[in-house]
Parts: sequence; structure tokens; C-alpha cells
Amino acid sequence: MTTDQRTEPGRAAPAAPLAHRTIRPRILYFGTPVVLISTVNDDGTPNLAPISSAWALGYLLVLGLGATGQTARNLAARPELVASFPAAEDWASVERLAPLTGRDPVPPGKPPGCRFEADKFAAAGLTPQESQRVAPPRVAECPLQLEARAVRVDADASGELTVVQAEVLRVHADERLVVPGTDHVDPARWNPLIYNFRHYFGLGRQHGHSHRSETPGS
Repeated sequence: MTTDQRTEPGRAAPAAPLAHRTIRPRILYFGTPVVLISTVNDDGTPNLAPISSAWALGYLLVLGLGATGQTARNLAARPELVASFPAAEDWASVERLAPLTGRDPVPPGKPPGCRFEADKFAAAGLTPQESQRVAPPRVAECPLQLEARAVRVDADASGELTVVQAEVLRVHADERLVVPGTDHVDPARWNPLIYNFRHYFGLGRQHGHSHRSETPGS
């Protein structure tokens, strides 16, 4: 008699059980694409802000924003926006945007080191590109760009966050990402910038980390 476990040919051996711990991390950024949101300020100049809380259901784009930021303020007054998706190799431009705000003075609740910047495109080394359906510009360097209009702007229960539902009006894609003869993005060619617990990744190796990362040596 033997206690050895045998696996049928063609079937994988059972995985070892996971050893879970109960934890309370300070952030829940499990790994989502970075999005650069452009809106228009009261004086007609563009604002640009990076976010990592965004997802789409059909042509409805849902965004999570800080309630005190310039982006939320602009969308409450003017519903048009562009969501531009940077590629993984553009992480440094995104990180240059991260400590900036379009509000002067800097509102309470912003992280230490945050400072006002009127021209965020220039500060990040990015180029505004005219949109076709909305007033805010696209980010020329981003391979995917979604022109959209907010249809709902709501505060969360705490009042610290803003949840935006936006209708996508037009999609622009770098032609090198598009499957020839179709409107499909080739996932083998699209390598989005992923924000994973304050570290920047592509769909492979890590490219860098946020200035706010608490694990910079990882």
C-alpha cells in the first residue's frame, strides 16, 4: 500500500493550498491601466491629470477622482473630457505629472510635496492634440485616446471622492495597434501602463515606481 498521489496523464497536479493572511493595506491599487484625463479650466486652458481608477462597460467609462482636485472641479462645470492611455514606456511622463495639481492654492488633502502647475502638458513633456468632438485636447503621445462627455458626476459616501460616468464619443488608436481591415485593437501590440500598488508595469517587467511608493526596492 502506498500514499503517493498519482496524476492522470494530461492532467495537472493539484496546486498546493494558498496560505492566506488577513491584512489591511493602505491602498487597493491591484493593477489597473493609467489614464491621463484632460479637461478645460475656467480660463479655457487645459488641465491634465493621471488616474488609475478607470474601467469601461460598453461605451460607458467610469472614473474615480479625488473630490478636491481640478479635474473633478472642471467636470462639475464642463462635462467634456479626454481619456488618453499611455504606453508602458511613457511611465516617466506620468510620474512627472503625479505631484502636480491644477488648483492654486493647493487644496487640503493633497499628499506632501504636491505643488501647483498651470501648464501640466509642458511640465510632463507631453503634447496637446486637438480633439474632434470635445474641447479638451488629447495627449498626442498616447496610443489610445477616448473623447467623452460626463453624463453623471457624483460624490461618494465619504465626500472625499468623485465618481464620473462618461459616454465615449470617439476612439482614436495608433494605426500600428489596429488589426488591418478592422476596428479591433491588437492586444499583442498594445502594452498599457499598469499602476500596481504604486509601481509602474507594462504587461511584463516593471518599468519604474511612483514617488509615493512605500516599497521602492521591489
